[in-house]
Amino acid sequence: MSADNQQGQAQRGRLIAKILAGTGVAYILVQFLAAEYDWPHRIMALFDLATLAVFGWALWMTWTLWRDRQTDKES
Repeated sequence: MSADNQQGQAQRGRLIAKILAGTGVAYILVQFLAAEYDWPHRIMALFDLATLAVFGWALWMTWTLWRDRQTDKES
């Protein structure tokens, strides 16, 4: 495994972690704002689906990163 490849994988991992943390904080903030301003349930369902989509994407990216690292170990 080359140092550039290892550094690129570490960078991808950090990006995924930042996206997960940012999504979690944004979701909590939206929940607070929705309660404060009495947003309709349809709007909240849209935010719930968007958050679920981002978490699903991050799970997929984490899985692909793990597979890349497993492939690099074998070679």
